[in-house]
Amino acid sequence: MNILYAAILGLVQGVAEFLPISSSGHLALFENVLGAAGLAEFGDGAMFNIMLHLATLVAVIIAYWSDVKGMILEVGHMGQDLAKGRGLSARGIPMRRQIFMLIVATLPLLLIVPINDAIESLSGVSWFVGIALLVTGLLLFISDRMPKGKKTEKSMTVVDALVIGLAQAAATIPGLSRSGTTITAGMGRGLKRSYAVRFSFLMSLLSVLGAVILQVMDVIEEGFDTSLLPAYAVGMLVAGITGYLSIRLLQKIVDKGRFGGFAYYCWAVGALTIVLSLVLN
Repeated sequence: MNILYAAILGLVQGVAEFLPISSSGHLALFENVLGAAGLAEFGDGAMFNIMLHLATLVAVIIAYWSDVKGMILEVGHMGQDLAKGRGLSARGIPMRRQIFMLIVATLPLLLIVPINDAIESLSGVSWFVGIALLVTGLLLFISDRMPKGKKTEKSMTVVDALVIGLAQAAATIPGLSRSGTTITAGMGRGLKRSYAVRFSFLMSLLSVLGAVILQVMDVIEEGFDTSLLPAYAVGMLVAGITGYLSIRLLQKIVDKGRFGGFAYYCWAVGALTIVLSLVLN
């Protein structure tokens, strides 16, 4: 495996992780349908997956630094309130409400843990990934036609957070876009378009961190080839830069309600994946 492969996978991760086109679906297309054996071998490395996830984590932190900084400070205030016996009431404290809602939205991922291996195995079933991409396109097509919501961290409810969290859990299926699914769910629950995007990406911080922790355990058990560290670093750099740019692009697109282009793209790639899987297999 060389640096070029690492850069390609970093590009796919950075763009497809945040734009609503499914990074898992595109990686499956490269590895299973297009027969990119080198990419598959490198992509299966636990250490490389950790590096790519960390890169996307950094991209979100930089893009939403004001929110991240505010939540870190609020956690400190929560500790002070507990120490003084004031409790953790979030009434009238928007940032604290946001922290609670993000935690609630992350809980449904626990439902995936017992079946995680089965879900990951679906990435090797090309026709299934193609169908999931078609579903992603349908969700994006519908989202463009949803009425504009007004909810933000000040007014969203626990039910809203749970619905978005369930959407994120469903999006662990290869071919379903995490960002597209969760943003559509957020808009469906009446969140303001810009806040639906912000909540989706902030929610990814906890899910990505959890994925990194799980993968670190794999690396400890299996080890990794240190000679590939330069390639890992290149992939991480590419993923981080393209990820940040993708976040900024999506913010502008969603505000204008123009998910349609991504819908048609997912339909085209999904159909191509299904056709190629039938022809090549």
